[in-house]
Amino acid sequence: MFSRIMVANRGEIALRIIRACREMGIETVAVCSKADKNARYLAQADIRVCIGPAEADGSYLNIPSIISAAEITDIEAIHPGYGFLSEVGHFAEVCESSNIVFIGPKAETLMKLGNKTEARKLAIESKVPVVPGSESVIKSQQEALDVAHKIGYPVIIKASAGGGGRGMRVAHNDISLVNSLAVAQREAGAAFKDPSIYIEKYVENTRHVEVQIFGDNYGNIIHLGERDCTLQRRHQKIIEESPSPGISERLREEMCKSAIKIARAVNYKNAGTVEFLVDREGNYYFIEVNTRLQVEHPVTEMVTGIDLVKQQIKVAYGERLNLKQKKVQMQGVSIECRIYAEDPYNGFRPQPGKITEYNAPGGRGVRVDSHVHAGYEVSPYYDSLISKLIVYQKTREDAIACMKRALREYTIEGIKTTIPLNLELISHPQFATGNINTNFVEGLLSRG
Repeated sequence: MFSRIMVANRGEIALRIIRACREMGIETVAVCSKADKNARYLAQADIRVCIGPAEADGSYLNIPSIISAAEITDIEAIHPGYGFLSEVGHFAEVCESSNIVFIGPKAETLMKLGNKTEARKLAIESKVPVVPGSESVIKSQQEALDVAHKIGYPVIIKASAGGGGRGMRVAHNDISLVNSLAVAQREAGAAFKDPSIYIEKYVENTRHVEVQIFGDNYGNIIHLGERDCTLQRRHQKIIEESPSPGISERLREEMCKSAIKIARAVNYKNAGTVEFLVDREGNYYFIEVNTRLQVEHPVTEMVTGIDLVKQQIKVAYGERLNLKQKKVQMQGVSIECRIYAEDPYNGFRPQPGKITEYNAPGGRGVRVDSHVHAGYEVSPYYDSLISKLIVYQKTREDAIACMKRALREYTIEGIKTTIPLNLELISHPQFATGNINTNFVEGLLSRG
């Protein structure tokens, strides 16, 4: 097994990986920016290295700085977590050329699936349903209008290299489409250094359901069930759960088979997620592959009993998957609430600042993945996610009750967070029945 791994990330996911390594007897090197250099979680690593200024471009996205830190600390592998460089094929290539194992898919897989238009083509070739849309990137305003007229409004503009809701715009007519194109391209260019965009039919009143896949270096590929990520704001997830309450067993089986088809088409290695939209009629459509560990991976861990981070490390080292599809058992229900340092009732305005009081919930079936504490300074430089609250119970009814209790126990003072919104959503009658869609949160907030 590896003797020393670098964690090329920050915050709760860095701590999550460090803990897994410690349980496996692996030393860790934690990198940090100047803004994070006093973060308490860094003390859990064996070595820590400051790699640059607070701005991510000069630190967590700075490949030369990270590789230099890797070389001076004599590490064997790098775990990128999620976000930052986790889906950057060039980074994986640089790791490989430096004789460092990248804990994730191969560089060519990242490049192929990281381009959403190429991933669409792959899904079509694999006979997996896709949302109607452009066959490749949009090269002109007229081409965009032609595609929209062919598939019909509303349409959604998406960044080819994107994710996390950036570079996305919904258009309901020609004027809206023309005005949104340039904005989406600018956003995509700023966020991903690639302004290319494509267009899909905007399927309204849908569920967002994703399938966890895992592959090793020997052609073994399995799925670990699905997660429902329907509750979102600005195309970013707020609450996730497994299993999805809104799909049938037949649909679950079909979607999981489709996810495996796509994974096999690229000989997928390590952890990944195949994402789908499901409409009101029960039709499902492929939208993209996230070629990394997901923020919401804990709900899959809870219902399967499988530690995904440890599996990632073992597979990257060259071990065979010790999991067979028939042996994977999904039991119980798990729900995750993402806690953001944002004011949800004021346009999700970010809330940087000092946390003056922090008391995490506990008790049976409660898990908290977080790196913050009383006195922690929430930085304005990074994503506003500060914690993930996860519960696990035998039934969905019990899981909802457990989450309500845990949210009421969770105390974070000094800044505003999304805890009140999470509690409002979990307590809503429509969530209890599973009768929700991707527009539910925005509709609820607009009604006041």
